Amino acid sequence: MNLVIDVGNSFVKLAVFEGTTPLTKKTVKPEYILKQVDLLRNEYPLIQRAIISSVGSLKRTDIAYLNNHFNLIQLDSSTKLPFKNRYETPKTLGIDRIALVSASVHQYPNSDVLIIDVGTCITYDFVTSKNEYLGGAISPGIRMRYQSLNNLTAKLPLLETETPQSLIGNSTNSSIHSGVVFGILKEIDGIIEEYQLKYKDLTVILTGGDANFLSKQLKSSIFANSNFLLEGLNYILQFNSNE
Repeated sequence: MNLVIDVGNSFVKLAVFEGTTPLTKKTVKPEYILKQVDLLRNEYPLIQRAIISSVGSLKRTDIAYLNNHFNLIQLDSSTKLPFKNRYETPKTLGIDRIALVSASVHQYPNSDVLIIDVGTCITYDFVTSKNEYLGGAISPGIRMRYQSLNNLTAKLPLLETETPQSLIGNSTNSSIHSGVVFGILKEIDGIIEEYQLKYKDLTVILTGGDANFLSKQLKSSIFANSNFLLEGLNYILQFNSNE
């Protein structure tokens, strides 16, 4: 069994896999990671291997604990990957993006795949049918856009995410919702269309915290998978264990 740990900016996601099958998934704050790991160890005593992906901060003592109890891989730019990385600056490529690309080559082999991760930022990652990762794009996510309008202006309010009722906002609040949400939807649909002009059989994956909110509003054909990053981490762990 494998333990997969994804440390984000605010929360830590943990999942246990048996082969490629997820058995459970938990989300906790970083300060509770070891408590949750112990609970999972008691529930699944056959866990031997673990992988950790960290874009947030984690204590050295936490890493040491995990290293003492598991055959641990800390994902970074030197980790062996199941695809050819053509990124010009591979050491700067986010490890979350590495995990997403790994999931795509495992689940959609020999396919041109665009992975769109809608979280704090929106990342676009493209991998070819020849198993080559070429790169993509990064833009502000939903919350970042709401917060920027509030932080960088004197009078615009900070609003919670909400589906716009109309394209034409008839108040400040409805105008902000229209600008943020429809702006992102048009951005995503537009980028997908640009890729499809060059790659006719393009597979599009939508994942991340805002995937469910956006998926039903996009006009493009997509596959929504909220667990895609965790599945990618598990595949990287399996890939390295078979080396």
